Amino acid sequence: MDCFYAAVETRENPQLKGKPVAVGGRPESRGVVAACNYEARAFGVHSAMPMGQAIKKCPQLIIVGVNIPLYRQISNEIHKIFHEYTDLIQPLSLDEAYLDVSDCKQCKGSATLIAAEIRQKIWQKHRLNASAGIAPNKFLAKVASDWNKPNGQFVITPENVDSFVADLPVKKIFGVGKVTNQKMQNLGIQTCADLQKFNQQQLHQHFGKFGYQLYNLARGIDHREVISESIRKSLSIEDTFLHDKTTLKECIDEVETLFESFIKRLEKSQNKRPLPIKSLYVKLKFNNFQTTTAQMSAYAPDKEIFKQLVEKAWCRIKRPVRLIGLGVQFSEENDGRQLDLPLL
Repeated sequence: MDCFYAAVETRENPQLKGKPVAVGGRPESRGVVAACNYEARAFGVHSAMPMGQAIKKCPQLIIVGVNIPLYRQISNEIHKIFHEYTDLIQPLSLDEAYLDVSDCKQCKGSATLIAAEIRQKIWQKHRLNASAGIAPNKFLAKVASDWNKPNGQFVITPENVDSFVADLPVKKIFGVGKVTNQKMQNLGIQTCADLQKFNQQQLHQHFGKFGYQLYNLARGIDHREVISESIRKSLSIEDTFLHDKTTLKECIDEVETLFESFIKRLEKSQNKRPLPIKSLYVKLKFNNFQTTTAQMSAYAPDKEIFKQLVEKAWCRIKRPVRLIGLGVQFSEENDGRQLDLPLL
């Protein structure tokens, strides 16, 4: 979906059309941009940007509060359209999903025509624009989905894969963030064609286990299947404070409040689908927006472990803290351990 949250809000309030809109929290409460439309992006506004910074870039920015229940309702309706063509659907978020249409009979089995028809139905039923990428695998389809945004689609046919990936900038590969991209630039790697010059051993030497994956992706190879039922890998809760926590004690005290809310969310999740816990982690974001995490193996949420992790994370930088998060990582497979939740 194109600028999904902002597009929904503009549809609900047509007076917003053509104006820069950001969906998120208020700047005075340290809110961040959850989504913004293309009019706002023209000013340099983007998602995850502090709203105060967004207002400085675009003083006429219109801020709309987040309405997740509405977005989820519309997302569910859009998924009903997907199910008219295939049941092999893997949601990535409320506004994005992979569809495997290999066995779809509609549109004479043409993935290109199927994508166009789905996009047309979304517009007809919901007055919202969607973009699509059509390709032989998930990696290329994801890249292609951004190629003709907004309100467009792009096709990578099997015979065009080699020529397409040769010119593809490495920063388009999922998993290549700022640090990895900089390391690649230092090695003279700009495109996938540059990456193809390195063998698996060399890529492993420079990028660890990710190097093996890079070897395939640089050649447009991705064997991952579309998984219609995904297993949650983690669960977390976080809070951005109106005023920075300036001492370690203030940060540790905040764990008391966060832990109670976290347990309620965890219990709700585990009641739906119990999963074994393998570790606990905390996330701290400091007043200079630097972020650090700390993690420890554990089989159940433990308030004291969270406090220890907060202390460990805080001591690395020792600056005022604007955000604290608590979370758990789940095991991929049930290993038979009992799921325990502590008594509050």
